Amino acid sequence: MFEVFEKGGFLMYPIFICSLLAVTIFFERMFYLKSVKSRSKRFVGRVKNLVKKGSIELAISACRKSPTPISQIMLDGLMKYGRSREEIKEAIEDSANQEIPLLERNLSILSTIGNVTPLLGLLGTVFGMIKAFNVIAVMGVGKPEALAEGISMALLTTAFGLSVAIPTIVIYNYLAHRVDKLIKEMEISCVDLLELLTNHDMRQETSQNFDREGEVAYEVSSSE
Repeated sequence: MFEVFEKGGFLMYPIFICSLLAVTIFFERMFYLKSVKSRSKRFVGRVKNLVKKGSIELAISACRKSPTPISQIMLDGLMKYGRSREEIKEAIEDSANQEIPLLERNLSILSTIGNVTPLLGLLGTVFGMIKAFNVIAVMGVGKPEALAEGISMALLTTAFGLSVAIPTIVIYNYLAHRVDKLIKEMEISCVDLLELLTNHDMRQETSQNFDREGEVAYEVSSSE
């Protein structure tokens, strides 16, 4: 196997490094995304229940103890509790813009590897063909074994480059799909939290505005 690797020339080494890097990123992202998904599912349900009960401080404490992107987004929304709907929404969106890149971290490296490794293989093919033609120029076509070295170099680098690029592109698309799905779930959770915070706030305001006959006394708050 090592002899075959050596026949491919020096470009086999950067392609091999790219393959190791792709495998490392794949397993790291898989573990991270799986951990975030499992923790977020339990965490979101707990925070929603606390907000429904009016335990905003406990919900804030739970967010601070949970090391996930969704917890930080919800924390920033909870910290704006009592403010207008637009202020809470803006806080959630600003936090999401900072936390979502954590989910997408290193995916750009996978994309780069998927695009670069075929080019490295193609470059090896060019070098191999140049080597073969140099042999022809010096020795002619009477020694096929001399030509075989250059042609072997050309074919091996191309094959190795494609062998790394194809699975890398597949795992990149797979991970990108998982990230998109997780982001959509986070968006739904944040919308639910926004509704709970604003509706809970409204219930607190209106519950104090009933007169003795049970009619609501509508008032214009200073924030409006």
